[in-house]
Amino acid sequence: MDTIWSRLGVALAGLPALGASGVGSLLETLRATFRGDPALRRQVGFSIAMIALSAKMARADGVVTQDEVRAFHGIFEVPAGEMRNVQRVYNLAQGDTAGFETYARQLAALCGTGDDNCLLLQDILDGLFFIAEADGIVHEREVAYLRRIAEIFRIDAVHFNRVLARHARPTGNDPYAVLDLPVDTDFDLVRKRYRSLVVENHPDRLIARGMPKDFIAIATNRLAAINGAYEMIEKSRVPA
Repeated sequence: MDTIWSRLGVALAGLPALGASGVGSLLETLRATFRGDPALRRQVGFSIAMIALSAKMARADGVVTQDEVRAFHGIFEVPAGEMRNVQRVYNLAQGDTAGFETYARQLAALCGTGDDNCLLLQDILDGLFFIAEADGIVHEREVAYLRRIAEIFRIDAVHFNRVLARHARPTGNDPYAVLDLPVDTDFDLVRKRYRSLVVENHPDRLIARGMPKDFIAIATNRLAAINGAYEMIEKSRVPA
């Protein structure tokens, strides 16, 4: 069966050798291999980004925990026979002499400049936060790492702080921060904002713009956070 992971295997097979800059070489191979299929190129690129940037982030807080390892595997739905391709990219990233910034820039260029492509980069950032919070806290070094990724992806501070609120909850699990609203926002506007975010972040919408179905846990986790934030506000505003 032809899957995103078998396609990743095709890209890996295109590498003549696995040198110290393996991830960079893989991204260049990806650009050439799927030149005629931009949608597939984005899907494989998304997969490589999640694997490689996760590998680099795993040591950002100075320690790799089993929770982070489980979260890494938890967002992937990979057939057993294709796991070797995931592990190969992960190992490449860990041993890569290039810093994470180098191939974050390559990924940003690979995705292009369209609105949907920009949103796909936001999806990558969200997935990395999902992994970072797996041990119960997003460490300062991880936040710094993710903030730099956001800068390279040209994700503005407003959106970054919204994602941070969903995962790190720096303001005590503030539901208004999750929805990116002032605390005194009229409830009708809260409802309108919530419905807009639900439509924008529905798993089908994310898949349509390039997120592989194998990563659907990222979308469902995000939607759960949005739903939870709205329910908290609703309970505090609407009389029982």
